[in-house]
Amino acid sequence: MSFNLTAITGATVTGFTTPTYTVTADVAPSNNGKQWAITATGGTQAGVDVNTVSKPFTMSFFRPAVLKALPAANPVTGVIKSVPTNTYKLITRKGAAPAANQPPQMVRITTIIEVPAGVDTYEPEDLKAALSAHIGGLSQQSTGISDTVTSGII
Repeated sequence: MSFNLTAITGATVTGFTTPTYTVTADVAPSNNGKQWAITATGGTQAGVDVNTVSKPFTMSFFRPAVLKALPAANPVTGVIKSVPTNTYKLITRKGAAPAANQPPQMVRITTIIEVPAGVDTYEPEDLKAALSAHIGGLSQQSTGISDTVTSGII
């Protein structure tokens, strides 16, 4: 199944109780991506704004504009000289004011996934394990990450 956001159950972070996010399909900035706007929040999230023109709240997923395949191996040595990489990105954008009476600035959270061509077919289980661990680690440590980016203490 392809990347397709539906209602999001947010990860646990200090001060939010059972956060949820309602999404609506939006137009991605490029034709090799999909985008959703967060149009409603649920749970306890005091002061959180949903998507507006001046304070965007979006999630976009991009694949490479041109997917790269694994080239043929050298017929003599059997070695593949250069393995290309397909790069995928998930970008969350959230407008937020830096101080009172100041224009909103953009908070950007980007996860970049670099997949060497061929891994997707030769060892997809290792690719899936890496993604599972990465996303699980982000989810498990959402409070720690949230606390670190607000306090500066790692």
